[in-house]
Amino acid sequence: MTNNTTFVINPGFSPVHRKQIAHMFWQAFRGKLGLIMNPEEKALAFVEAVANPNFAISALDQDGTLLGVAGFKTAQGGFIGGELADLAKPYGWLGALWRGLVLAFLERSLEKDILLMDGIFVDEAARGKGVGSALLLAIKDKAAELSCSQVRLDVIDINPRARALYERQGFVAQETEDIGFLRHIFGFQKATKMLYEVSQ
Repeated sequence: MTNNTTFVINPGFSPVHRKQIAHMFWQAFRGKLGLIMNPEEKALAFVEAVANPNFAISALDQDGTLLGVAGFKTAQGGFIGGELADLAKPYGWLGALWRGLVLAFLERSLEKDILLMDGIFVDEAARGKGVGSALLLAIKDKAAELSCSQVRLDVIDINPRARALYERQGFVAQETEDIGFLRHIFGFQKATKMLYEVSQ
């Protein structure tokens, strides 16, 4: 647990925040996932069900209000995972099958000794207060705890504010991938891989 004068960083998240996490996740990633995961109520039900506290770090203010979450992924699992059966619960099996196939294009392979970021989002009312930076610092600490040499994230071209934050936090851009015709589905054209070197 890390303390700040205005908020606290904790491993995982409380079950009481599960519904709020689903809403915050959807607000952050609706532009990217909306065409695949709509209707909204089904997307929220899916995220609420599969969000895994074992692969998350949360920021809370002093009265326990959730401010933001950073997720990560390892060989043991990820923040927003789930199986085809989890998709089928809100969408039905037919809806789950085609959504699963399309979402597979967003999957990034795990690499040895690299902690993979699995989403980061901050409540709109808490932005500009250092919450995102504190969550990224906690992710770096988690990578060191797990003996990872690097942290990887991918930032899309329509999110320059996020990229600027990552660069301020020491992440360095690597290759950029053009997703071609999939831009019509996901709402962005390019994604840039960024790496942070972890000091052991």
